[in-house]
Amino acid sequence: MFELERVSVAFVAGTLGRGGAEQQLYYMLAALVSAGARPRLISLTRGEYWEAPVRALGVAVESVGDRPSRACRLTRIVRALGKAQIDVIQSQHFFTNLYAVAAARMLGARELCAIRSDGAREVRANGRILGPLSLRMPRMLAANSLAAVRNAMAFGVAEQRIRLLPNVVDTDRFAPSERRDGDPFRLVAVGRLMAVKRFDRFVEIVGALSRSGVRVEAAILGDGPERGRLKALAHDARLADDVLVLRGAVDDVAAELGRADAVVSTSDAEGTPNALLEAMACGVPVVASRVGGLPDLVCDG
Repeated sequence: MFELERVSVAFVAGTLGRGGAEQQLYYMLAALVSAGARPRLISLTRGEYWEAPVRALGVAVESVGDRPSRACRLTRIVRALGKAQIDVIQSQHFFTNLYAVAAARMLGARELCAIRSDGAREVRANGRILGPLSLRMPRMLAANSLAAVRNAMAFGVAEQRIRLLPNVVDTDRFAPSERRDGDPFRLVAVGRLMAVKRFDRFVEIVGALSRSGVRVEAAILGDGPERGRLKALAHDARLADDVLVLRGAVDDVAAELGRADAVVSTSDAEGTPNALLEAMACGVPVVASRVGGLPDLVCDG
């Protein structure tokens, strides 16, 4: 019988901020700990949102990102993991895949690397050299959407080197609640305020509904570099705070979803977004753009 407590697993994460990949990392670490394993975590950042909850699990966390040099970071990863016999090094972000590959080869471990979005976008975002290498060098890849699996295979990755590792939901936190009467109609969008998420479309949708006479209350949950632009768009559309509010980062997302009549995703690229899985777990209808893994997740109609 396979005994997890005998397997030494180390994760390499690019960030521990408020993101879906980081939340899924926490779930995986918690599951490993509960099964008797003693995973370790190497992060390129320090003091971000998920670090304290991960430490509370009893997982050792070490930061190696003080210097921007990739060579320095890799050296520190190898030194940190070389102190113990590591069996598996798992990358949690696409842009940390090559760290996991190099460290695993140096330490005689196996690597498991990540595709967190649709694969194609991640390759483009990491450049003409590092993007394809981050996809093709790992001996094994874990993708969180079928779209990412398909795109990786289109880039030439053999099917046997890819595993589908779907995102999970904490159904103790995210569960159906008593439904509202829908007046005013409450719309919610959730995610980091980045250009690819296209929250400008959400602002347009809310504006169109408001102008058509629909009583609507809308909220965007999350923070990021697009916040100022979105506030300006809402101002230009004459959307008062009682119609559209940018709530920033919210700790109790489940409560916000429980008060929603629909959750909207307007992204240009996605893998399997946590927010939509959590909305579905809460029994809230989802409206989403047909991109990435969303057609496999959302049943049209």
